[in-house]
Amino acid sequence: MASSQEETSKPVLGSVAVIGAGVSGLAAAYRLKVEGAAVTVFEAESISGGKVKSFFEDGFTWEKGPNTMTESNVEVSELIDGLHLREKQQYPVMQGKRYIVRDGKPERLPSNPLAFLGSRLLSAQAKFQTICEPFLWRRKQHNEPQSLTKDESVGEFLERHVGREVVDYIVDPFIAGTSGSDPDSLSMRNAFPDICNLEERYGSLIVGAIKSSLARKKSRQGGSNSKARGRSHTSFSFVGGLQTLTDAVSQFIGKDNLRYDTTVLSLACNQQGNPLRDSWKVSCSHEYHESKDQGIPSFDAVIMTAPLSDFQQMQMCKDGKPYSLDFIPKVIYQPLSVLVMAFKKEHVEHPLEGFGVLVPSKEQANGLKTLGTLFSSSMFPDRAPPDTMLFTSFFGGSRNRDLASRSGSELQAAAINDLQKLLGISGPPVFFRHVFWSRAFPQYGPGYDGVFDALQKLEEDLPGFFYAGNNRDGLAVGKAMASGYNAAGRVLDYLQSSGGRKLFTMASVTKVDH
Repeated sequence: MASSQEETSKPVLGSVAVIGAGVSGLAAAYRLKVEGAAVTVFEAESISGGKVKSFFEDGFTWEKGPNTMTESNVEVSELIDGLHLREKQQYPVMQGKRYIVRDGKPERLPSNPLAFLGSRLLSAQAKFQTICEPFLWRRKQHNEPQSLTKDESVGEFLERHVGREVVDYIVDPFIAGTSGSDPDSLSMRNAFPDICNLEERYGSLIVGAIKSSLARKKSRQGGSNSKARGRSHTSFSFVGGLQTLTDAVSQFIGKDNLRYDTTVLSLACNQQGNPLRDSWKVSCSHEYHESKDQGIPSFDAVIMTAPLSDFQQMQMCKDGKPYSLDFIPKVIYQPLSVLVMAFKKEHVEHPLEGFGVLVPSKEQANGLKTLGTLFSSSMFPDRAPPDTMLFTSFFGGSRNRDLASRSGSELQAAAINDLQKLLGISGPPVFFRHVFWSRAFPQYGPGYDGVFDALQKLEEDLPGFFYAGNNRDGLAVGKAMASGYNAAGRVLDYLQSSGGRKLFTMASVTKVDH
């Protein structure tokens, strides 16, 4: 693939503004540039990547935000291949070893049917109910047709299939660890549409999962390497952390196409004349020192990837008249605190090899306050000096929103208390960092389909406007990247509907004085 400095032989299709340089915005800009569109990315912070931020300090590599991602979306595979990052991919050591706390002790999460039968994580009754799910589901489907409601919670949905104990001790910690939420606060259809589709197609989730897995294996055998990898749910990172990926994308896009420290204040759409060309202007807080005689060219399209809470603060105009965003429902965001701590190896009495440990809500009764802890240096041994062990713990979410915003010293004491109980840790940490995210995850709760409907209305009302990000297509890093990548595909279709155009050399930016 050509580097960002090389001239492309493809005709320039048009000019596109991408608002936000998180993983969605970067993926969108990457695809647009590859396909020959002129792209300008606006980012309010001084660095790209959004919540993906990796640091190397005192011999420790740690993450402010997400620690790993997957290639369950083929778009991620195409991007990694295009940037030649395969050699820098890093897979956790023994990532199949994951633990969930039961009765105050970490229990290994079973990874196969035999291990499931011997696991102490669930009671014999819960195991029996899970194994018999195909038969019990049919009975419940027959007796409870009214339960198939559009906004059924994750907890209600899965309780009908596998019982409450599985929800409490497997589903609950998984949801807390991946979204900061809980089973009873999430809408099943909005948060996990693929699982809902399994029920609609097969009735039984177990039968559906088996058939879907077999179909994916068959598809991988007949597909390309990139497409085969694109259905992998294996977690990974990169040498140096996840920021290695976002830095590579940013470098490809090119510094001249990235406008940092630039807060977008308003967007104006003028559909008079040719609605497919020169219809968007961006007003922002940053002052540019461009040549005045160049004029201010316009964008042909806009991809918005900012969180909806930020987007709703912007002013919108259509054909010279204000365009209200009041119809977009308010989104609930979950707060999260991330604590990174390292201890001397001799101070960890019961080290567990593997990915990490999750704490169900019910285990708060045993004095545990963390949502879970990643064994960072166990996953990636090069993340810490050889005589230490690095851990990343999480607090807050819907389980305890107030706890997330507590001081670093208070959370440090709580995290050490949990690690003492679970791993026998003694002695003070030799490394400590605390990060608070006030809006870590949007919550796909009941009624969230109203958000999806509002985004569709925006795109229908405003030709050339497209939305992407974790407010729309899922919370995982890979899903957010795929959202931006696919939004770029929709933009390309939109631009190609009227043919190519001349390359604009300058972004369309209206200076706003303060």
